[in-house]
Amino acid sequence: MLDARIPRSALILGLAGLLPFAWGVATLWFPQLALQTVALIGPRFIGPYVGLFYGAVILSFMSGVLWGFATKAEGQVAATGYALSVLPALWVFFTTGGGDQAAAIALMAGFVGLLGLDWLFWNQGLAPAWWMKLRLILTAGVVACLLPVAL
Repeated sequence: MLDARIPRSALILGLAGLLPFAWGVATLWFPQLALQTVALIGPRFIGPYVGLFYGAVILSFMSGVLWGFATKAEGQVAATGYALSVLPALWVFFTTGGGDQAAAIALMAGFVGLLGLDWLFWNQGLAPAWWMKLRLILTAGVVACLLPVAL
């Protein structure tokens, strides 16, 4: 069902969600942009800080999305879905310390792992038919933006 059309609003909001990741990379590559950003809104919104913090928030948020999918199931499938849904948030909690590079690698691994969980929920019919198409696009964008921090 990867041919299902992504609703326009979901696609636009999903792509907009990549902006903080892209902004972090832009401020890494363009020091003048970083300086202007620090002057306007502070140092939390430049370089690796914005991408890593936002990545931790989004990966944790995705636990809630998966939990919502689990509510569509019953019995053991629901119980397994609830248990699996907390993994992204726990991953963030236990793996994102240790500096920028280690956190970026952990987040990239977390988002790739999330893609596997997305597939499980989608394959069980708990996620919308278009879900994997959107998640592939967004995961590629997130990983591409975290990669410069990981290197």
